[in-house]
Amino acid sequence: MSELAQLATEARNPATENLDSLSTADLVRAFHDADREATAAVERELPQIAAAIDAIVERLQAGGRLFYLGAGTSGRLGVLDASECPPTYNTPREMVQGIIAGGDVALRNSVERAEDDEAQGRADLSERGLSNKDALVGIAASGRTPYVLGGIKYARELGALTIGLSCVPGSKLAQAAELEITPATGPEVVTGSTRMKAGTATKLVLNMLSTGSLVRLGYVYGNLMVNVQPTNAKLRDRAARIVAAVTGIDTAAAETLLDRAGSVKTAIVMQKLGLDRATAEARLAAAEGRLRAALADAAQS
Repeated sequence: MSELAQLATEARNPATENLDSLSTADLVRAFHDADREATAAVERELPQIAAAIDAIVERLQAGGRLFYLGAGTSGRLGVLDASECPPTYNTPREMVQGIIAGGDVALRNSVERAEDDEAQGRADLSERGLSNKDALVGIAASGRTPYVLGGIKYARELGALTIGLSCVPGSKLAQAAELEITPATGPEVVTGSTRMKAGTATKLVLNMLSTGSLVRLGYVYGNLMVNVQPTNAKLRDRAARIVAAVTGIDTAAAETLLDRAGSVKTAIVMQKLGLDRATAEARLAAAEGRLRAALADAAQS
């Protein structure tokens, strides 16, 4: 029996052996029930996810970056998560980066054998200038993708933080990385189709890793994305509503204040503390951009 055939993610699911004979209603119920298994698998990994977030934050606070490395569905999910950080939180574009085997063309097209090239995983990270300041999350549902394993080995040689995200307990990836996150999702609804349960679990974990890290870094105030940049009509409306919610002024006044302030956090500090723009920006800078700290410092002074 091949190594791949022994993986839980490649096993045949006895609950869905008659999948093609089900009614459409029963078919979607089977999908939904499987997704519940994915969320339960993630729940069992919450302590490991929390530990990974704290370790990532330590690297980011010291000027490091967060990289995701994967192939196929895993790579696409990593690129998706990374690409959504700048528009949502106004992170620097280099702060969170997703790398997929085969390059950006692999986001839309299958690149044959790209995932089997261990040396290319190392090369792609080297090209991005990976260093011991950075954190790398290697993503592979099977936990055995050579491209990802090559990247993890390279990152460990450099002294970067390594986190292995897979869906197979005791996988090569789990063993190779410094920290492991392993939501064991088991056999898929359609045998071997790891874009389903494994993909869902992976997306949930990546949501937590990026969002949790940015919350810890002060990119969120309460549950509001106060780093959002009003670059289109939708985001301008959201920014004004955030300023109004925090300061208590109406939306029209918040829009006017935003024009004067240039950013959501500066507008909030200006309004709540009665400061001009330059003083508000200086206070935020002293608080390393953390709105809660800027407002708290003022209350204590």
